[in-house]
Amino acid sequence: MSLFHLSSLAEIAAAEWDALLPDDQPFLRHAFLLTLEESGSVRAENGWQPDHLLWRENGRLRAALPGYRKRNSWGEYVFDHAWADACQRAGIAYYPKWLGAIPFSPVTGARLLGSAEAAAALLAALPEALGQHGLSGAHINFTTPQDNDLLQQQPDWLARLGVQYHWHNRGYRDFQDFLDSLMSRKRKQLRKEREQVTGSGFTFDWYRGDALREDQWDFVYTCYASTYAVRGQHPYLTRDFFSLLAARMPHAIRVVIASLQGQPAAMAFYLRDSTTLYGRYWGCLAEFDRLHFETCFYQGMAFAIAEGLQRFDAGAQGEHKLVRGFEPRLTHSWHYLCHEGLRAAVADFLQQERAGVRAWADEARASLPYRRGD
Repeated sequence: MSLFHLSSLAEIAAAEWDALLPDDQPFLRHAFLLTLEESGSVRAENGWQPDHLLWRENGRLRAALPGYRKRNSWGEYVFDHAWADACQRAGIAYYPKWLGAIPFSPVTGARLLGSAEAAAALLAALPEALGQHGLSGAHINFTTPQDNDLLQQQPDWLARLGVQYHWHNRGYRDFQDFLDSLMSRKRKQLRKEREQVTGSGFTFDWYRGDALREDQWDFVYTCYASTYAVRGQHPYLTRDFFSLLAARMPHAIRVVIASLQGQPAAMAFYLRDSTTLYGRYWGCLAEFDRLHFETCFYQGMAFAIAEGLQRFDAGAQGEHKLVRGFEPRLTHSWHYLCHEGLRAAVADFLQQERAGVRAWADEARASLPYRRGD
């Protein structure tokens, strides 16, 4: 029984990796993770050095954990910058660290792949491996309830809570059926926002991943990159990522392009599986009032209804989603810190933070726009 490290998903066959997956969520698939690497979106130079963990028994792959050695905390969406800053002031090395996550994708999903028994053995072997490789700790983000059960049985792992906002399809016949479930004032607000956009002349076209031409992918990337440019940042993903993923996983990709007078003006990039639509990236060539809400929220909700999907995860953060029917959902991450003093300090902080997060989630649920009793 042994713990193995992979410096690239190319070192393992896709069929062997994908055989461990519990569902069809696209972010976990070998093709998705390998595309991040081969497109240059994930690499040691930008702080994401692939270091995937495998657990083998008698040569047979029994468990796996996608992971990376990190020299910064960018692109994780579970924010530990304050911990890193405290370590720097105290003369404690916080980087490099090890992270079990899907890069740039704050989406809850399986992290401990394979049998529960083998995954527990992998976790038990991880602390020793951290010391051998000079890593300050391990962090596993956006875990499932099954992962949480395994992690809470391991000593010294610290639990952290966060909040996202997801929309649930309660068997709506169409978008109007959803609107009818809202309080009158909120229903009028959403209808007014949609009418404002369509009244300005915008039209919307949906495409599967293999239906877009390369010049259209150029447009998608230009819009995506612009959302970072306005903040003075470089985009995480490269242009090659989009074309490579479209070739490898076209069935999982959906893109909606908003056009004005026949000219593309904005886009939203989605991924999907059999139950859920995931809103990932958005961008526009100019600012248009309410266009973001229509392209990223209402179009996605209407698509989920039409396709019979159960849930729409439109991305991290965004309390403005509450008034549009997105409900608070607790997210989980886990943290193992080798330095005992740091571990004790973070444990105290997380205990207080968890109480605050739960209180906020309860308050947010009370402000949802649904008619009482629905």
